[in-house]
Amino acid sequence: MDETAPGRRPRLATIWLDGCSGCHMSLLDIDERLLELAGRADIVYGCLVDAKEFPLDVDVTLVEGAVSSEEDLRKVLEVRERTRVLVALGDCAVTSNVPGMRNPFGPKPLLERAYIENVTINPGIPTEGLPALLPESLPVHAWAPVDVFVTGCPPSADRIFEVISGLLDGQLPEVGQVSRFG
Repeated sequence: MDETAPGRRPRLATIWLDGCSGCHMSLLDIDERLLELAGRADIVYGCLVDAKEFPLDVDVTLVEGAVSSEEDLRKVLEVRERTRVLVALGDCAVTSNVPGMRNPFGPKPLLERAYIENVTINPGIPTEGLPALLPESLPVHAWAPVDVFVTGCPPSADRIFEVISGLLDGQLPEVGQVSRFG
């Protein structure tokens, strides 16, 4: 990346919020090109590394999924604060897509349907272990400024590789397929 300090490799991260993990599966589908990316950047957080806390000074972060819970919101705000270029990866991150389908109903009817109406043994909404849901599931840019949007459900492995490679080269992807925000 053109703004990386001399001698320092770019730092790349991914996070997964409320979604199906299809975007991360497409990322893994870039196959041997993962080695090329690993040769060009330090992968510091995400499904490919065992980091427990999101690091400081990340150059590019790919965010998969919508912001649906208080935990998602905390994560995306922390990531935005610690990342130079934030990428909304996939339709859930860009539009809230499938997670947003709950929005007309709200969280309470959703939880009742899942944990009371469709349960035959011990029905009841758990009081522990469930993230506190926000009133609506919203795209990433509703909560934090996004620099690049990559649409698709999921985006193809080739498109993800093209976007990451371009960003590591200091280029923004072509407008129309991916766009710069703000």
